[in-house]
Amino acid sequence: MPNQLPRIEIPKDEIEFDFIRASGPGGQNVNKVATAVQLRFNIRKSSFLPEDAKERLIQLAGQKVTDEGILILEAKRYRTQEQNRMDALNRLHALVQQALFSPKHRKPTKPTMTARAARRSAKQHRSQVKRWRRYIPQDWE
Repeated sequence: MPNQLPRIEIPKDEIEFDFIRASGPGGQNVNKVATAVQLRFNIRKSSFLPEDAKERLIQLAGQKVTDEGILILEAKRYRTQEQNRMDALNRLHALVQQALFSPKHRKPTKPTMTARAARRSAKQHRSQVKRWRRYIPQDWE
């Protein structure tokens, strides 16, 4: 990810948090307190993202995006709600930053004549090495 992109601000009204019970370590606390965070962000209805960035974000997020275009990130790495909330927000920011970066268009090129000649020469040399290793019964009798 390039360093020249500024840190973007996602409008708070476009992000929705649900707190759910996490699995894993935590003792009885895990069964009583909803510390895991489920962040929901509607990509298609987002007001600050350009259309091409929305498409890139949907591609980047993969299966974390529903058919309606809602990105769902679950954060349950930490034992507190606040830490998990910040983790989910940081992951969302990272994904959006990545989506805002437009990849450079690659111009298709062809190998140069010298490169083609070098490739053929290497193939012929390799072929010769294999020919030298070949087993010929007459040579062994």
